[in-house]
Amino acid sequence: MSVWLPYFVLIGIAFGAAAVGSFFSPGEWYESLRKPSLNPPNWVFGPVWTLLYLCIGISATWVWKETQQIRYLVPWLIQLALNSAWTWIFFGLHRPDLAFIEIRILWAAILINLIVFLRVHPRAAYLLIPYLLWVSFASFLNWRIWALNMPT
Repeated sequence: MSVWLPYFVLIGIAFGAAAVGSFFSPGEWYESLRKPSLNPPNWVFGPVWTLLYLCIGISATWVWKETQQIRYLVPWLIQLALNSAWTWIFFGLHRPDLAFIEIRILWAAILINLIVFLRVHPRAAYLLIPYLLWVSFASFLNWRIWALNMPT
């Protein structure tokens, strides 16, 4: 069991961040917004984020098993907190403008996390690349939604 415990704990923490974010669902407000043509259908987000959170948790587990030092997981914890905060800002506060600023900080935090992991366990860093790419795309969507729905 001790071999699997870090997986359960760190994947659990990753999905815990997802659970915090899920308190702020898109709802009617989001449905009423004009969206860019590249905006995926709503059903895409659940499976994509599930796979991403699994990769995020596994990557942290590999780094933990390699180092057993919490300092390498601090950037990982920060980017998870920022990820949850974006959902609150965008969907909870209905502020795509502030969410766009925040998602740029999140993107930088993911990149820092990836670099830290790359130095310790390259495969763990590679698992974060799809996450960085998805947040890059989400940043574009956030910006376009903000621009399309600005008060005139």
